[in-house]
Amino acid sequence: MSSGDTRTKKENYFVKFEELLKGHRSIFIVNVDNVGSNQMHQIRQSLRGEATVLMGKNTMVRRALKTLCAQNPIFEKLVPHVRGNIGFVFTNGDLKAVRETITSNRVAAPARAGAVAPVDVFVPAGNTGMEPGKTSFFQALGVPTKIARGTIEITTDMHLVKVGEKVGASEATLLNMLNISPFTYGMSVVQVYDNGTTFSPAILDIDEAQLLDNYMTGVKAIAAISLAIGYPTVAAVPHAIINGYKDVLAVSVATDYTFPGSEKQSL
Repeated sequence: MSSGDTRTKKENYFVKFEELLKGHRSIFIVNVDNVGSNQMHQIRQSLRGEATVLMGKNTMVRRALKTLCAQNPIFEKLVPHVRGNIGFVFTNGDLKAVRETITSNRVAAPARAGAVAPVDVFVPAGNTGMEPGKTSFFQALGVPTKIARGTIEITTDMHLVKVGEKVGASEATLLNMLNISPFTYGMSVVQVYDNGTTFSPAILDIDEAQLLDNYMTGVKAIAAISLAIGYPTVAAVPHAIINGYKDVLAVSVATDYTFPGSEKQSL
């Protein structure tokens, strides 16, 4: 590719990036480790009409953001998250629904030596169908076995690889021999940008009831502090009025002074 073609490609990318940024209020920053081209195509298809996926080299993304930040500083919040093997999903749709579509497309994958296990890997008990000559291989990995009907049988479930550990060559060989594909790969959301704010995708898991409960807890705390120090706030005003009414009512009951409210109380 000539330098002119490269320059044109970069310019077109910058234009597309700018159009997507200005045309969408929300962005998912996604990790695309181990996501192949066919899977990427399927994800794009599933998001059609709801969101747009844009990939690009991090150096090119940072250069585009640097230019755009000069026009709109709010986009600077995206810069710290441009690291690793990431991409962008632009949307104006419901964040929870779009995230579900993004993360639901996963494919099973065999264990490869040296790969870091994203989940715990277990070898289930049962007959393997393998000949007794391979018993020593299982023994070397500490997998409990016995010979049943001329084949190797695993007697109990075996925790072969713990999450976060690297898969060893022997473990990978055993899992492939047993036709076990323990891992699944797909896009994962690492950060969410929405109307100028960035936040963890875990925020999307908070339901409205929990938000309302947290809000009311805060309102009660403000009201209590306000009443204790005698500083009026919107949260404390209803309580102050009620407390004042109670004081007036108490005075009325203890004296000859009456008003409609106290007369009702005395009936």
